[in-house]
Formats: sequence, C-alpha cells, structure tokens
Amino acid sequence: MKHLIQITFIALLFFNCKEKTVSKPLKTASKTNVLTTAEKIANAHGYKNWNNVSEIAFTFADKRHWLWNTKTNTVSLFTETDTITYNRKQIDSINAKTDAAFTNDKFWLLFPFQLVWDKNVTISEAKNEIAPISQIELQKITLTYPNKGGYTPGDAYDIYFDNQYIIKEWVFRKQNQQEASLTNTFEDYKDFNGIKIAQSHKKVEGDWNLKLTNIAIK
Repeated sequence: MKHLIQITFIALLFFNCKEKTVSKPLKTASKTNVLTTAEKIANAHGYKNWNNVSEIAFTFADKRHWLWNTKTNTVSLFTETDTITYNRKQIDSINAKTDAAFTNDKFWLLFPFQLVWDKNVTISEAKNEIAPISQIELQKITLTYPNKGGYTPGDAYDIYFDNQYIIKEWVFRKQNQQEASLTNTFEDYKDFNGIKIAQSHKKVEGDWNLKLTNIAIK
C-alpha cells in the first residue's frame, strides 16, 4: 500500500506536463542545419521515426493501460473496472481528468520527445556535471517551464545524458526550487520499432521503481 501511495503521489506531480502537437518536425538551430542539444537527445531516442508511428499502447505503474492512436489523437484508458475512450482534440469537463492522467503518463514514456514538442520552455547550454545517482560525469541540460501558464508554472528538470545523448537520470524541481522534488534513473531501455524507451525509473533509496510495461508501438 505504501508503494502504491508513492506511485500515485509521483503521478500527481506530473499531471502538469505541458501538451504539445502530436507530430511536429524538428526545428533546426540555424540555416546550416546544426541541431540543438534537445534535438540530438530526441533523435537519439528515435524521434526521426515518430511520423511512422500510428499507435502506442503501454501500462503506467501497473495501474493504467493506455491505447493511443497518434494519427487521430484518440485515447483509450483501460482499468480493472472501466474503459474510457475520448479524442484529445475535444477535451471537456467529462474527460479532462482522464486526459490529465494520460498527459502525465505519456510524459514519462516519451520525455525525450517532449524536449522538442514543448513550447515556450527554456533549455540551458549543455555542461559536464556529476550525476546525482550514478555519481559519474555526464552531460547536463536544464529544462525550465514559463512562470505563467500551464498546470504548474516554473517547474524545472535537470536532465543527465551520456555522450550518445541517451538520458540516464533526471531531477525534477517543482517551481524551480533548489531542492530536488524527485530524482530517478532512466534505464532498462528497449527499442520499439525505432523508438527507444526507458522502461524503469528508480530512486537511489529503497525499492521504488516506476515501470512502463506492455509497451507496443505500431
């Protein structure tokens, strides 16, 4: 029960994730086609294959199973007691709570792509820094959301990635406070039709592990 409460709390923290277009071409940093660090991270996780994706299924933390038609933007939620289907182009008071949960869960699943999907965010220059969990030197960027708008203005994420631009850890800092609200790994990567996804997210202490399972991508 304690484990389930922790997972639910963390999920609520991420209902704030900003919503973006489903399919958006990468923007280049200049006319010379030099990619930004964010674009390199997205591409390292398979973003160039995104336009070929038509459907994604996954289970978040062993409690919510989703089926997302990325072309029509239709989402179905399957739980032990109910099935809810709605279209993300038509959010109303009835399906808003369900979409908030989907927004959160999709953020965990496809976070590398959020780096190029999310609008009006500030992304710092990359620098080398010791990662908080592994204690090894990785590259780091900080993603900061605007102070106005969205569900939780001003939130920040410190993203740690290797020389292949694969994300290894992150630190979530609510409202850009100095102290970490959550620090966890990105691991157990697997390739799903060209999309690379971290299936496990662990904290340094205890046996906490937020898992993404039953992943299928068409």
